[in-house]
Amino acid sequence: LYLPSFQDLFGVSMVVPLMNLHIKSLGASHTVAGIIGSLYGVMQLFSSTFVGCWSDIVGRRYSLLACILLSALGYFLLGNSTTVFLFAISRVPVGIFKHTLSISKALLSDLVSERDRPLVMGRFNAASSVGFILGPVVGGYLAELEGGFYQTSFICASIFLLNGGLVWMLPWSEENTSNRDHYQDKGTNSFSAKSDNDLHLKSATSRAMTNSSFFQSPWIQVAAVLKKIKGIACSNLWDVFLVRFLMSVAILLYYSNFTLALEERFGVKPLFAGYLMSYSSALGVLAGCLLGPITRLYRHNTYRLLLHSSTFTGVLILLYVSALSIWMVILSSTFLAFSTTIGRTCIIDLELTVGGNEASGTLLGVGQSVTSVGRIIAPLLSGIAQEFSPCGPPSLAVGLALVAIVIMNANKQKYHSLGSGNLKNQ
Repeated sequence: LYLPSFQDLFGVSMVVPLMNLHIKSLGASHTVAGIIGSLYGVMQLFSSTFVGCWSDIVGRRYSLLACILLSALGYFLLGNSTTVFLFAISRVPVGIFKHTLSISKALLSDLVSERDRPLVMGRFNAASSVGFILGPVVGGYLAELEGGFYQTSFICASIFLLNGGLVWMLPWSEENTSNRDHYQDKGTNSFSAKSDNDLHLKSATSRAMTNSSFFQSPWIQVAAVLKKIKGIACSNLWDVFLVRFLMSVAILLYYSNFTLALEERFGVKPLFAGYLMSYSSALGVLAGCLLGPITRLYRHNTYRLLLHSSTFTGVLILLYVSALSIWMVILSSTFLAFSTTIGRTCIIDLELTVGGNEASGTLLGVGQSVTSVGRIIAPLLSGIAQEFSPCGPPSLAVGLALVAIVIMNANKQKYHSLGSGNLKNQ
């Protein structure tokens, strides 16, 4: 699953930076290009929860394959988009079904124990980040060729088809579906024959239910999806999602005018800002690989790690706001790459810990929708804040991070007791 995640973001990051140039070459105005871009975001906002919940109903294999193949169709249509209308049509299947990373994360959460989940998620994010770093470089090179955008789109579609083949070849056996239970009980170091038979019977029954769910009436599947979403909406996860929303908006505000602010404050060129962002992305990959030792240092207490990383993130953004030289900006960017990567992994782990693995697809889908709302709101807040100062957006980000920290402290007892329970079980 690490390889498909790398290929996924590698292919997408080749195409996305070139899309605005392509749609303008087709004769679209800035307004039309903006509307099409917003339409994609709106589709992602509403579809992520439903697709994630659908993966809980029909199973990860079928939902992941469907999303991969329909995303490949979207990029294939994009490679044939010779008019603005065809360009807009090509974004529809991608906007609705491009949730392959979320379903892959849900699948990983099914296969590993809660103890190992932050480490595995960190490595997964690191693999994805490597693809995001290399993709724009390759896409920029291909764009220089004649018909480069069309070639890049077809390559991206081919990568998704290759991912579909890799997912199909995964060993989808009953041992996989019971793998998480196996790891959770591994500490006892003693399995009776009866326990093994129970595990295999449980996994075989679960797989049979999943297979039959895929062939159920679409209306039955829709009803099951709505029932699961209602259960999440009535749960006690509001504070977890609110923290995710606040921290997502804070990070988006920090990056919203990063290049422009550096030019206005320190007179550096956009090229330097680009190098600095690539440098931060590379450090984010390293942070993902270091999550194992860090979580062991915190004795696998995700809440404490999230609280400390969020606090550190707020302090680093404040350091960036008050920076008197470009070296202070480099210093804050260096450590911010670590704190944001750790925080992003911890909030996902906390969602799954509080909400339970039985609805991991739904939880990750709702979390993605929350982040999508942040992507819609952050540009508006950034534009208003920039009217006052180049440091307006990151200053607002510090305030939002502070609110998130206050919310986590207000619910400290709930998370503390939850973390203690997990440690005892492990």
